Amino acid sequence: MGCNHSYCKNCIVKYISSKLQENISRISCPVTGCNGELEPQNCGSILPNDVFVRWGDALCESMILVSERFYCPFKDCSALLIDECAGENKVIDQSECPECRRLFCAKCKVPWHSGFVCEEFDKFNNDEREVEGLQLMQLVKNQEWQRCPSCRMYVGRSEGCAQMKCRCGCNFCYKCGAHSSDHYCSNCGT
Repeated sequence: MGCNHSYCKNCIVKYISSKLQENISRISCPVTGCNGELEPQNCGSILPNDVFVRWGDALCESMILVSERFYCPFKDCSALLIDECAGENKVIDQSECPECRRLFCAKCKVPWHSGFVCEEFDKFNNDEREVEGLQLMQLVKNQEWQRCPSCRMYVGRSEGCAQMKCRCGCNFCYKCGAHSSDHYCSNCGT
């Protein structure tokens, strides 16, 4: 569209494929400075079906605002999803991917973190966000363990006051997790 340049079928198929791999969906004529554009409907007869479908998908995806699109958080799915509530005051937490049918948190855009509100989940380290990490975090929550603010190891209290001394030597308040130097926590008042 918009130019008279011509190329052999194999070259134009490779050109379109390379542009799609670069995540470019609006593909212009290969001639430098030419404003002509290639259109899927004009190239459909020479393109392999998978390239034609990929180009159509890329064009559709480019029409969705970046703020409204995200992908299924499961690595073996990654289906394109649309946040239809973007910009509204609706809060949807739990949702199901229409492709793989697994639950995910629409707010955090991660696999469903059962037993944890989003604010708790946000505080987890990356290694604690996988299935095993979530199981550990559930145990931490059930046992009411506290994390040392210095070495980040979990500490369990069996009895006594809230003043703790970790094996790394750090003194902290067991109630809020803040550094403290004596039996009074200036952070939470314990």
